[in-house]
Amino acid sequence: MRRPVAIVTALVLFGEAVGIVLINAVLATVAENQNMSLAGLDPDAMSAGTWAMGGVSGLLLVLCGLTALIAGIRDRAPGRVGRIALIGCAVVHGVLGAVTVGLVGWAAFAFMMVVLALLVLTLLSYGPETRPQAQRPELTPTAP
Repeated sequence: MRRPVAIVTALVLFGEAVGIVLINAVLATVAENQNMSLAGLDPDAMSAGTWAMGGVSGLLLVLCGLTALIAGIRDRAPGRVGRIALIGCAVVHGVLGAVTVGLVGWAAFAFMMVVLALLVLTLLSYGPETRPQAQRPELTPTAP
């Protein structure tokens, strides 16, 4: 069950990466074409910052997706850095899910919670496994 969950999580994160880059591209283009300014900020800086944010966000989502995909293909838990990246991604999705309720609506909230659930399920399914302890020979008193 854990392999399909990790692979689905990776595919969803890849799709989300594309969506984030496209949304930021639209926002950057609109800010540039409308020559908008926010509190006196340079419109070119706003456009460049939006492009950069879209690229960085997309890259981070792709890296988290690759971590989940590699875990699913190998059927092994991700390493320490991979687990930290997936935990960070889950936290960001939780916070953004809470914000999207008021800004975008319940459908966006539901999507963010589905992605959060997939991330948490992937992390839990590849959690620390119980390993049998090494058997030690019993110490038996020896007769002199």
